Amino acid sequence: RPCATTELARLLARLPHRVHVVHPLDAVLGLAGTMKLKVTAQTSQHKEVVTAVGWSFSNDLVTCSDDKTIWRWSMSHEPIGQLIAIDAYVTSLDWFPALPGKSDRKEQEIFVVSCTDGTFKLVHKAGRIEKSVEAHTGAVISLRWSHDGTSLATCGEDGVVKTWNRNGMLRATIVSLDQPIYAIAWSPDGEQILFAAGKDMIIKPYQPSTKQTQWKGHDAAVTSVDWNVVSNLIVSGGEDCKYKIWDSFGRQLYASAPFDFAVTSVAWCPSGAYLAVGSFNLLRLCDRTGWSISRETPDSGSIYDISWTSDGTQLAAAGGNGSVCFGQLVERELAWSHFEVRLTESAKLAVYDVLTDGVDEIDFRDRVIEFSMGFGYLVVATAAQCLVYSVNNWNTPHIFDLKESVSMIKLAPRHFATVDKLTGVQVYSFEGRLLSHLKFVGLRPEFVSDRTLAISNDAAAFVDRSAPKTVHLLDCTSGKPVCADFVHSLDVEEVLLSQLGHAYERKLCVIDRNRDLYLSTVSDHPDPVKLATMVDSARWNDENDMLLAIADGKLLVWLYPQSAFTDRDLLQRTRSESDASELGKLPRCTAFLGTRASVRRSDGAVMTISVSPYPAKLSAFCAAGEWEAALRLCRYVKDQQLWACLAAMAVAGQDYNAAEVAYAAIEEVDKLKYMLYIKELPSKESRTAAVLNFQRKPDEAIQVLVQSGLIYRAIKLNVRLHQWEAALEMAVKYGTHIDSVLHYRGEFLKIAKRAETLPLFLQYAGKVEVDEAAIKQKIEADKEAERRRPGAVPYQ
Repeated sequence: RPCATTELARLLARLPHRVHVVHPLDAVLGLAGTMKLKVTAQTSQHKEVVTAVGWSFSNDLVTCSDDKTIWRWSMSHEPIGQLIAIDAYVTSLDWFPALPGKSDRKEQEIFVVSCTDGTFKLVHKAGRIEKSVEAHTGAVISLRWSHDGTSLATCGEDGVVKTWNRNGMLRATIVSLDQPIYAIAWSPDGEQILFAAGKDMIIKPYQPSTKQTQWKGHDAAVTSVDWNVVSNLIVSGGEDCKYKIWDSFGRQLYASAPFDFAVTSVAWCPSGAYLAVGSFNLLRLCDRTGWSISRETPDSGSIYDISWTSDGTQLAAAGGNGSVCFGQLVERELAWSHFEVRLTESAKLAVYDVLTDGVDEIDFRDRVIEFSMGFGYLVVATAAQCLVYSVNNWNTPHIFDLKESVSMIKLAPRHFATVDKLTGVQVYSFEGRLLSHLKFVGLRPEFVSDRTLAISNDAAAFVDRSAPKTVHLLDCTSGKPVCADFVHSLDVEEVLLSQLGHAYERKLCVIDRNRDLYLSTVSDHPDPVKLATMVDSARWNDENDMLLAIADGKLLVWLYPQSAFTDRDLLQRTRSESDASELGKLPRCTAFLGTRASVRRSDGAVMTISVSPYPAKLSAFCAAGEWEAALRLCRYVKDQQLWACLAAMAVAGQDYNAAEVAYAAIEEVDKLKYMLYIKELPSKESRTAAVLNFQRKPDEAIQVLVQSGLIYRAIKLNVRLHQWEAALEMAVKYGTHIDSVLHYRGEFLKIAKRAETLPLFLQYAGKVEVDEAAIKQKIEADKEAERRRPGAVPYQ
């Protein structure tokens, strides 16, 4: 709305954005909107079929047509001018790829076009042909640069696939068939080439000794393929009027219903979140799982080629009637708590507050590339700036400049990370201050996705694409390793980090290639625990320590996952399970906040699922040390899962009275007796060691006892664990209780009816006299000395 005073208008005009407070009735109907592709068509430049389009990394668009001209276009969809006229018909176009940290390379000013005369030409963006190469017999149908820019792959009517270096010199002939090859794509790692021959799709490893993968892709000829760098998924379109999505092993993940006409082009968005599909007078925007987001019908004829901008906000399509279609992603939206944020125009966001029915509109100087909301903040990345808003104040954001377009934003409670190809992964505070630059050997920012990067207050987890079994764990404030790398037995496909608690309580979840879910601590000595199999999706709660997973048609919620490292026997007893068959196949949890979770089904529908509010309340009581309130809550609810949660929380919080009551409630008699034993120990150190032993950390327990000078208790713990040689070695080292160890060993052998075989015990058996009465007297003296230690207070 117009400003009330001229002075206020003058102040607002100085800001790089504007905030409008709109009456809720003005936009209440807009809440039902969904993301769509806003398409415009330009038809006045080319006189014949447009066969190829391509956006450069600097967002210059080049189009090729059968009128033998190449035109250059601006980001605002306006023609800049004819770049060059060539003496052949162009069939395909590809720009030299942008490389991380090398945005000023001269190669990135080069694009390559394939021609029907059997050549491909390296063309400078200034309009001069750098080189023309005789490549195939017959037309060169398609070509693609590898993602690292080291190789160029071409295919043609002669049924041959060849690779070339960046200077146009032949490297290898990959395959030679007796039928034309119409489409080609590189794998993300550049080690494999995908091509389509007739109805079949073939993945050919670059190394000749490796076996290829071949399968029937469509019921008619395959016309177009694309292989996404981030998601590692393949999309194909064919003359059977369908588009299909495959994994990198050729397994079908989705198949569309037939269109009215053949699918002539497909292209992934750079982030891998969306894909575009072209047909006759049809341009469809789809989710990565295949369901259709938006269906547009431009007057374009068949769409022969699609190209996305490097930031993924726009696309260009080549029309069969000579038009160039431009598509702008609008109505993108996200929700957090009681807020919903929607991109209404390329440079305008609308923030809806469903509690107050208020709407704030925020205008930006540049187009919005990416935005994310959580933990009380909205972070917006435009083409030139990053703006950080608090949900309590939409007028004065923290602003800092960006060197490159951001491809992803990840939020944590105290800071956030941005990812771009030039600078990599950087962590900023919510005040806009740069905290660290996260990197490790072999990191390629273009491979980083929402599934391969997780961030928390103190740690960031990366899946190493060059070694997929390895997860790197880096400190968010220093960028240095926070602990040793986590190495899994299988390739890791997704990582998640818990958000709440101290750094020593941080937990890591991984989903591996077999779709198994594992839970581990972030430490130098991880002890991963397998939680579930056949997992479609998992997510940590943003407000508490609960973990949700959708696995094998069931909704699983671990109410207190820390129990895996506190009392592993309680892990299953602290898990709720319910039927999730209504979620369909391949559901994805998009949010888990408080007691609500949002799940997107494979058909695009979003479902909200509620979980019990009591575990979160119990966790809050235990974190605040209000154990009596926690006990009252459990007595009121009378739920065995809640009692099990309290037992694990009480052991972790070292409140043994609450643990005693909780174990009694769930009828764990042996553990109840152990809690009583712990309460009888005279010193805090011995109680701590007893709890560590209870948590299956005997080495740490022994270390605590030795450091505290409680040598007898350390020796006795080794005896109880039947670590006989370790017990005797410790007794010899500290010169005490050698006879005690020999006595306990003798009693054990007598009960087991076995003879001594350990050389160390045979060595000391004849040297040390074993007097049972003297041993008991010495043990009692040690216990009395422990009771008289400074600070040794009985447990109350």
